[in-house]
Amino acid sequence: MSPTHRRAVVIGAGLAGALAAAALRPAVDEVVVLERDDLPGGPEHRKGLPQGRHAHLLMAGGLAALEELAPDADVRGRLLAAGAQEIALGWGMLAHTSEGWLRRWRHDGPRMLTCTRALLDWTVREAVLAPTGAEIRKADAVGLAGDAGRARGVRIAGPGGRETVLDADFVVDAAGRGSRVVGRLGELGVTGVRERTVDPGLANATRVYRIPAGAEQFPLTLVQADPYAGKPGRSGMVLPIEGDRWMVSLAGTRGAEPPSDPEGFLAYALGLPSPIVGRLVRHAEPLTDVHVSRSTSNTRRRLERAARWPEGFVALGDAVATFNPAYGQGMSVAALGALALAEEVRRAGGVTAPGLARRVQRRAARPVDAAWAAAVGQDVWYPGTRGARPGLTDRLVTRYSRRLTRAATGSYRAASALWDVTSVQAGPERLFRPRTLLDVAAGPLLPPLSGPPLTPAEAKILGELDPA
Repeated sequence: MSPTHRRAVVIGAGLAGALAAAALRPAVDEVVVLERDDLPGGPEHRKGLPQGRHAHLLMAGGLAALEELAPDADVRGRLLAAGAQEIALGWGMLAHTSEGWLRRWRHDGPRMLTCTRALLDWTVREAVLAPTGAEIRKADAVGLAGDAGRARGVRIAGPGGRETVLDADFVVDAAGRGSRVVGRLGELGVTGVRERTVDPGLANATRVYRIPAGAEQFPLTLVQADPYAGKPGRSGMVLPIEGDRWMVSLAGTRGAEPPSDPEGFLAYALGLPSPIVGRLVRHAEPLTDVHVSRSTSNTRRRLERAARWPEGFVALGDAVATFNPAYGQGMSVAALGALALAEEVRRAGGVTAPGLARRVQRRAARPVDAAWAAAVGQDVWYPGTRGARPGLTDRLVTRYSRRLTRAATGSYRAASALWDVTSVQAGPERLFRPRTLLDVAAGPLLPPLSGPPLTPAEAKILGELDPA
């Protein structure tokens, strides 16, 4: 490679990898994306994504980061044209929380996109990655080349156990949940990276149905688990996706895992704290079998705290942290990490600037902090959780967050603060502004709802789908 030819290598062609390639492309002459799995030729599931068949939400903060990273790609427009749904948190969702039903308000609030993960990944590859001219190479990255001071490329497995080295000025590990980033750093001499896993034993079970005629506009419906009841959590969601379909995802923590047989699946949905998920699909036409996955633990690698960090290397997305997917923040965190990479590279004037990699890794940790706190702060309360138990800080934060959620059931301003954080538009500090503190202290301004806040038309649809 010529001394003046700059090459970046990205490990992984998923969402984080595609966005990392887009972030690096303006600063280098060549981007190579290494992917060990076969990529589908369209919006189809691929085996390298254990959670790919389950519900995915692209929150408003993640979409904003993606659009800022690739302003000409029109990812939102492409997804909507392909059948993805745009859901307003204020009006377009029925949500039963641990503190009761959230009201629906005339103000829409932040919006999120819902579709299959296959459609999202395909759209990002086509709209964001393809225009960069990056080469996607089928290869298994087995390690890094270089030393503790600098990563200089990627070691690739070859036939007969032989390895080759693909030289690079900058390397991004975006290999997802299966990343071997800690081992790769150890081979360079970077050791002491702390890892933590908090595992509530969550299992997901998902089945896709055809939306019944007349129910096309029925809102996204969510029955959240209650972490504070002293028993395993159980939740369910009816998610509108492309192709006039509902994706129905059930989830249960250790001791309350949803079954994989169709009869048990429906019974589980009907047995949730509200039976509305089961009622919606009791008579709907199923289009798939029930798919079950258990790759759901919260795992964090504190890369930003490493005593030493090699120049020219960054990890993003699930290579840094994975979250219980019930909270829907993983994709948005990956997008924000890629945006941080793009902005820091632009500010530094190139990928070889001293200290660049360390700055990116530390900045990418900020959205991880918020998502980790949200996920683990609830998961520690389930009785079967492994890796953590509630401490004094958890108890104090939980007391406040429960009061906030209770206020949000009957206060638009409290609900707005909750939406801003869950949609990844603001960090946790949003919840502690003086005005929000006052809203939490005042509590809900309206009485609790005894059932889901359905419009007359929606109540009619539900009654026709599942007559009493």
